[in-house]
Amino acid sequence: MKLVYSCIASVLASGAVAFPTLNWENVRARQTDGNQGGVDIPCTPVQPAFDAQAQYVSNTGKYVASITDLIQGTYDVFGMAQDLSGFLAVYGAIFDGNLQGYSIGGPSVNEPALSGLLGTPQGLSGSHNKYENDASPIRGDLYLFGNDYENQVSQFQQFYDLENGKSDEDANYGLNDIEAFRVTRFQDSIDNNPYFFNAPFSGAIASPAAYTFIYRFMANKSEEHPEGRLDRNTLMHFYSMTGESGNFQYTPGYESIPDNWYKRNPDDDYTIPYFTCDALNQIKDHPQFASIGGNVGKTNSFVGLDPADITGGAYHAEDFTTSPDAFPCFAFQLLQESAPDLLEGILTDVTPAVNQLSDAISSAIAAGGFDCPQIKNLQYGQFGQFPGYTQSYNGYQPNGVLGGLLGGIL
Repeated sequence: MKLVYSCIASVLASGAVAFPTLNWENVRARQTDGNQGGVDIPCTPVQPAFDAQAQYVSNTGKYVASITDLIQGTYDVFGMAQDLSGFLAVYGAIFDGNLQGYSIGGPSVNEPALSGLLGTPQGLSGSHNKYENDASPIRGDLYLFGNDYENQVSQFQQFYDLENGKSDEDANYGLNDIEAFRVTRFQDSIDNNPYFFNAPFSGAIASPAAYTFIYRFMANKSEEHPEGRLDRNTLMHFYSMTGESGNFQYTPGYESIPDNWYKRNPDDDYTIPYFTCDALNQIKDHPQFASIGGNVGKTNSFVGLDPADITGGAYHAEDFTTSPDAFPCFAFQLLQESAPDLLEGILTDVTPAVNQLSDAISSAIAAGGFDCPQIKNLQYGQFGQFPGYTQSYNGYQPNGVLGGLLGGIL
C-alpha cells in the first residue's frame, strides 16, 4: 500500500517578512568588479540571496561563501531551516569547495587553498554529478549544452506555459506544476541526452530540491497566500527573463528578487522533514524519480539499477513507496558509504572530509527522525555502464570511485 504524505505548513501569515527593495545597479557593479579573482559567476537561483545579503559574501563581491555564510544567508533571505542548509552547505564545501566553503560560480583564486586539496575547487558550476544533476528545471544538461549553469529559454518557456489560460492575477506555479514539469524534464533528458545520468546523491536529493525550492522559496508569501504564490512576474525575476511569452530573453547575471516580495514566515522554516515530505510525494506519484541509473550511450536507453543490487539487499525499490524513511535513508547511507572513494580524486587525505560529512549526515538523519538500516555491502560495479558517469565530457572529469574502484572492477 502506497503512503500518502501530508506536508502541512504551520504558517502565520501575519508574520511574513518583507524583503527590502534593493539598488540592483549597485549589485551589478559589484558583480562585474574586475577584482573577483577570476571566478566565473553564472548566476544560480541562490544568487539573489548572495546579492540581497551583502554580508553573505562579506561585501567582497567575490561569490565565495563559508558554510556559516551559506546557512545564515539562505535563512535570512528564503527561510531555509538550519538542518537543511547546514547539510547542503557542508556537502557543497566538501565536494565543490575547500571544506570550509565554496564558490557559487566556477573556480576562484579567492577561495583559500587548504593543505591536501588536489587542484582548485570547481564551485557549483563544476559540480556535475555531485551537486548539479541532469534533468534540471531551467538549466540544460551538460552533455547537450556544453555547460550546466546557464538558463535555457526553451525550458523556461515549457514551465511558463503550464499556467497558460489563467490571468496574471490567477496564475500560480505551485507544486502540481512543479511535479508535472519534473516529469517532462526527466523524460526530455532520456529522449535527447545519450549521457543522461540520474546520480546517486545529486539525483536523489539535489534534483528534487531543485524543483521544490522553486515554489517553496520563490513564491511570495502573504495573508491571502500563506504558503506562497509564484506569479509570472516573480518567476521571470528569479530567472532573469525579459520579454513576452514566445520571445523571452535571458540576461545572465540579472537574477533578482522582485519588489514587495515576502519570504517564508519565521515560524515556518523549510526543514529536512518538510523537504522530505515534498520529495516523497513526487516519488509516490512518479517512482522513476527514485531510479538511480541512466542512458547507456544512446537516447531512450535508460537502465535503472535495482537498489537491492547496489546495497546488498538493505533497500528495495518497493520500500520507496511504502516506507517514509526508505528513500532519504537510501540516499544518505549511499553517500556515506561511498564518500571515501568519491573523495579519492579530490583530497590527499580523505579522513577529515569523511568525518565532517559523516557528522553532517548523522545530523540530517536525526533531524528527519529517520530509522536507517545500514548498507553493509555497497556494489558500484553496475555504474560502469553509464557514460554520463564514467566518461569525461564538456569539462566534467570523473574522479575518485570512478577512476579507482571502477577501474579495478571493469
